[in-house]
Amino acid sequence: MKLMIAVIQDKDVPKLMDALVRVGYSATKLASTGGFLREGNSTILIGVDDDEIENVLEIVKNTCRAREQLVTPITPVGPAESYVPYPVGVVVGGATVFILPIERFVKV
Repeated sequence: MKLMIAVIQDKDVPKLMDALVRVGYSATKLASTGGFLREGNSTILIGVDDDEIENVLEIVKNTCRAREQLVTPITPVGPAESYVPYPVGVVVGGATVFILPIERFVKV
């Protein structure tokens, strides 16, 4: 038995949750915040049997896509920092998935 922890962009949550539920997986969504862009993320907790890991990973790959987003850099604080006065393209989205062994999984 494994605990899969997927950190994804909020835009991808509805597609992922629908796809998981459609094939019978239960998942818990936790709100979280990204560090670099300080935007909303979600952390999805999924308890799965060892032989189901690849199936769930495939669902995550198919629903959580990376995309480019324009970001306006913040003004530099110190004199040594450089400043780019126009929006810059940054790749966001996709998923970061952690897979941890668990001893027991109980639904009450």
